[in-house]
Formats: sequence, C-alpha cells, structure tokens
Amino acid sequence: MSLRVSAINSISQGKAPKGPASAKITALFGENVFTLQKARAFLSDEAYKSLLSSIKGSKKIDRTVANQIAAGMRQWAETKGVTHYTHWFQPLTGTTAEKHDSFFTLKGDGTAIEEFDGAALIQQEPDASSFPSGGIRATFEARGYTAWDPSSPAFIMEIGDGKTLCIPTIFVSYTGETLDYKAPLLKSLEALNKSAVEVANYFDKNVSRVAATLGWEQEYFVIDEGMFNARPDLVLSGRTVFGHAPAKGQQLEDHYFGSIPERVYDFMRDFENESYKLGIPLRTRHNEVAPAQFECAPIFEEVSVAVDHNTLLMDVMNRVARRHGLRVLLHEKPFAGINGSGKHNNWSMSTDTGVNLLAPGKTPKTNLMFLTFFVNTIKAVHDYSDLLRASIASASNDYRLGANEAPPAIISVFIGGYLSKVLEEIKERVGDKFDEQDEAILKLDLHRSIPELLLDNTDRNRTSPFAFTGNKFEFRAVGSTANCANAMTTLNTIMADTLKKFKQDVDVLIEKGDKKEIAIMHVIREYIVASDKVLFEGDGYSEEWEKEAAKRGLPNLKTTPLALDAMVTEKAKHLFESNDVLSHVELEARHEIELEKYIKNVQIEARIMGELCTSHVLPASVKYQNILINNIKGLKEIGLKESSYANQLQILEKISEHINILSDLVEKMIEARKVCNAMTETRTKAIAYESQVKAPFFDAIRYRVDKLELLVDDSNWPLPKYREMLFIR
Repeated sequence: MSLRVSAINSISQGKAPKGPASAKITALFGENVFTLQKARAFLSDEAYKSLLSSIKGSKKIDRTVANQIAAGMRQWAETKGVTHYTHWFQPLTGTTAEKHDSFFTLKGDGTAIEEFDGAALIQQEPDASSFPSGGIRATFEARGYTAWDPSSPAFIMEIGDGKTLCIPTIFVSYTGETLDYKAPLLKSLEALNKSAVEVANYFDKNVSRVAATLGWEQEYFVIDEGMFNARPDLVLSGRTVFGHAPAKGQQLEDHYFGSIPERVYDFMRDFENESYKLGIPLRTRHNEVAPAQFECAPIFEEVSVAVDHNTLLMDVMNRVARRHGLRVLLHEKPFAGINGSGKHNNWSMSTDTGVNLLAPGKTPKTNLMFLTFFVNTIKAVHDYSDLLRASIASASNDYRLGANEAPPAIISVFIGGYLSKVLEEIKERVGDKFDEQDEAILKLDLHRSIPELLLDNTDRNRTSPFAFTGNKFEFRAVGSTANCANAMTTLNTIMADTLKKFKQDVDVLIEKGDKKEIAIMHVIREYIVASDKVLFEGDGYSEEWEKEAAKRGLPNLKTTPLALDAMVTEKAKHLFESNDVLSHVELEARHEIELEKYIKNVQIEARIMGELCTSHVLPASVKYQNILINNIKGLKEIGLKESSYANQLQILEKISEHINILSDLVEKMIEARKVCNAMTETRTKAIAYESQVKAPFFDAIRYRVDKLELLVDDSNWPLPKYREMLFIR
C-alpha cells in the first residue's frame, strides 16, 4: 500500500485527539514567564530595582546583582519542575537555537548542588563556527557569545515531560560583530527612540522614551501529518513543487471566515493555551481565504518582545500540531494556484506619556504631531524603498509577492482618500515662503473629517505592501516564514534616520527666525512633495500600476538576488553605520548569507524535483503506460478495429510525450545545476540559479508532471493530490 493511500485511510479511520480543557485565559497567561510580578516575589529589592531599570531604562545590570537575579530565576524555575536552562537566541539560519545546561554541578569536595550564577545568566559561549557568518568567522574560529537581553523576559519551555528555563539573548562573534537578528533590532530601536524623542519634544517636553510597537498577523496552512510525510517535497522544501489544481480551490470563497474544522479547532485551542502560558497575547483566530489556510494574531506589544513571541509561536505551533497528527506549513507558497501566506507587520510608535504617534489627535497641536510622524514615515519608505524590499526578500517569498494574493514587489504606500486629500491641501495651501498668515494651515481640524482611529475613512488596500490602517502602518509584504526582526530593523532604522534629518531641517528654519510650528509645516510640505510618487491608492496587482511605477522611477525587483543588492550600497552602509545599527562588514556578511540561503533553497527544490520525477512520477507514468500498451495489444490480438481503441492510443501518445519531455527537462536541469555549482562568486551563483535553473525549468517541469497527474490512473499516482491535502480533514 502506498504512503498516499495509507494517509487517506488513516484519516478516515482515526480520530483526532481533543484539545485541552477550557480554562480562563487570564489564569494561564504568563504562567511560564518570569514576569516583573514574579521577579518581585523572588528577588531582593536591590535586584528587582536593577532588573526594572534595565528593562525600562536600558541600563546595564551589575554583575554582582546578576548573581541575585540568577538565583531568584532558578528558585522560581525549580518551583515549576525545571532542571535545565538555555540561552535562547535567533541566529541567521532563520530558526531559533539553544544549548541546554543543567543547574546540577559538583563542588570541590564532590557535593552535588543546584546552581545558577550571574555569569551563566549574563553570558554563554556557544560554538559559532556552524552558524552563518557571511565570512566574518572562519570554520576554525569557533568562539561566539550569547548575551542576556533583559528587555525580553525569561520563560519556561515545556517539551513533553521536560521543562527548560529559556533566557532570551543576542548572539555576537568573538570579535564583536552581530550574528543574529535580535542585536541589530535592539540597536535600531534605540536609534528610533533617540530620534523620535527629539522630534516629539517639539510638541511635548515630557516625552522621554518612544517605543516602536508591533502586532503581527501569522498566516499558515494545516494538513494531515500522513499526507505531509507522503510528500517528500513538503518534508524537504516546505512547498509542493508539483500538484495539479483541484476542481475546487478557493473560487467559491467559502473557506474565508468559515466554520473552523473540529480537528483544526482542537489544535488551535491547544497551541493557544501553550502560547498563553508563554505570555504570547494571542487574540484572533480564523479561516483564511485558501482552503486549509488559517490565521492568528496577538495584541500589540513592543517590537523586541513581539518578535520573540512570533518566533516562539512558530516553534510552538509546529510541536503542538504533531500531537494532533497534523503539520503546520509556514512556507509562503506551499500550494500553487491558491493564496500563499504572509506575516503582516502592523507597526507604530508610542510614547511613555501614553500617546500613539500615528493616531490623529483632537487638537491642532496633536494633529501637527501626528502629521509630523505620518509624513516622516512616508518619506522614509520613499527614500529607502529598495532596502524595505531587500528586508523581505527570500526564495520562498518570491513565489508569493505579486501573485494575486500578496502585494507586488514594488514598494508603495497606501494612505486612503481622506489623508491623501489632507496632504494635497497642505501642498496647495502653503506657498514657498511662510509668514504669519500661513499659520491658518495649523488650524486644520483633522479630527472632524478623520476620526482618531480612522477606522471608517481608511480602507484596507490588500494590494499595497505598506498601508496606513488607522493608527498604524501595515507592512503586508513580509513573508510567513520570516523573522519579523529583519523587516522591523530596517523600518526602525530608516525612520530613525528620517526623523533625525527632519529635526535638522526644522532647527535650521527656527534658527533663521521661523516660529516652531511654521518651520515644522514648511518641512512637512517639502517632505510631502519629495515623496508623493511613492503614494498609490489603486490596484497594486494591475499591469497599469507596474507601468506607472516604472514611469515614477519606483524599483520593481521581482527576484531575491537582485533585490538584495540594496543591502550593500553606499547609501545603505551609511544609513546603518551612522545610526549604530550595523557596520559595513556586518551588512556585507548578511548580504552574503541571504544569497547563500537563496542558492541553497533553490538547489534543494531543484534536487527534490529531480528525485520526485525519477523515483515517483516517471515510474508511475511508465507503469500506466505499460497497462495501456498491454490493453491495446490485447484488443489488436482479438481483431478489433483501431477505432475501438483510438482513445487509448491518444492517451498513450500524450503520456509518452509528457514522459519524454519531462525526462529531457530533468536531465537539462541537472546539468544546469552542475554549471551553477561550479561558480565561486556568491552573487553570480545566486543569479544563475534563478535565471538558469529556476526560471527555465521549474514551471516547465511542473507543467508536465501536473499533466501526467491528470492522465495516470489515480490508483497508480504515488503523491497525495491537492484535493486530498486541502480538503480531507
């Protein structure tokens, strides 16, 4: 019996395990997190105040106090049955990493004790040689350091019957370069905080801190584990490289917001409860547009914690799914012909005085503050659209961008009709010279035409990669497998840089004698004029927009190898270095790493395509071909006319044609891959893999396989079909 048939039978015969018993979310929330409330109970006043000032004020923790904090953490963890701890970090592999150590140790006299000191809390030394470094570290240079990030709370990970205390950390090389996603993110947040506070102080001198906030929306597919295991392409690459579209896909749009299947519902409840215990504030769950596709979303948090929670959630979802005999597919495009999955990043900024800087206020002063940060965001996206595109570039996201369910590769900004009108009014009403009469523009009463949250007046343009949605910007182009930190680091940094320039421009006018408000409006108008070509309110999927974007000079980089070039321009190096986020060495290393990832992903897909064709598709097709041949021979032998088996001949001819062409294409693809593998320069190799392997062969091979899937007897076809994976529960 084939794996495909076994998988189908197991679904029809088996019953999914039930999810956990219902409990109040508030009773579960943060149960496995070392929150400040728990720290208060397990730490001395000195240690607690030191931890609090580190979290709230970014102050370093003294190593002597760290011993007290570590001891308190261990005591708390031991009350939960924890025996081991780990430094939990996010290397540039795209997954998380951890090395577990026990609290157990032996003293000099052989006495066994449980111990966790400040040195172990603050710093560890995992082997850095096998993590991507982009040439920063040679293989024989193994030393790297993880350093505690107090801004993100420690938590306990439960895996089966085991429990481990996880300490969120950054990861750096022996020579100090960052080797992870978290360290640059924290630096970008500090850069944004500094620039944003200085601008916010124009309006409120009490603002001393500005934090970027993030609310991610995670899309994903869920299929049966047996089906998953019967598809080597899903196991190895995360997507189906073959598969004919089913008669019913998403055209009826009946899955979207529909009733959640019971088996998936039990899985959702289970992973949500695990998430609540880890302090992940999940709020929303629903069916997405494509069959077997779903989404979850949390309450907004500060960016660094939100990034940790999303990364943690993906791990939790994968583990919990297996309990239910399911698999979660996080690939951006696991199935052709239906919607792929994104991770929409809803980003804003808030002050320590409780103000959302992207929410219009109710007075001219707060309206002006909103306009300042709103227009600066548009200007930042305009000036650095190429970097934003690079920040979401990957082999898997290339399948999704612009594929009629995701924004195109062209970075543009949607702000809605009302705000477009406001910006136009500012452009038209303010002249080149400012005087007292121009203060009239400051009286623009935005809140009468634009509610504070703009919920009714700003539509959600799903074709826009960067859309204003009321009191935040939604960066919709981020891929579902991505670490949010990459896009958020870039967005924070370009915003920090733009705000820094804005303050310089305003201060120059104030020094010349302009009133503060007039100077601010003058610069706002200049920024509106300078960046209006990035604004687009229409259909981002249309060919007309692609042509219009080209006229405007907006980049349209559809493939990752070319999109990544923006990371290593002089403009990018100056941006990241001047804001103390990434050095030029670190940027070049990350560029190299992302290119290597692209090469390896395309290479894996090419290899699995070849393997599936030679060991699954072609044998099944030849087997059915022989059945037809024997059938035709038998009909001939009993003297029937050719017209009586004309249809069999026609099917045989089609199958033979597809077999021959498919076999030829696979051989040519293998040869092309060998040519690419011989290349030594990484960028050249990545471009070659896209243009000489992926572009000419992937779709062509898929076309032949999908045609054979329709022609070959269903009982002979070895791979689970789309209709089975997407619809059988």
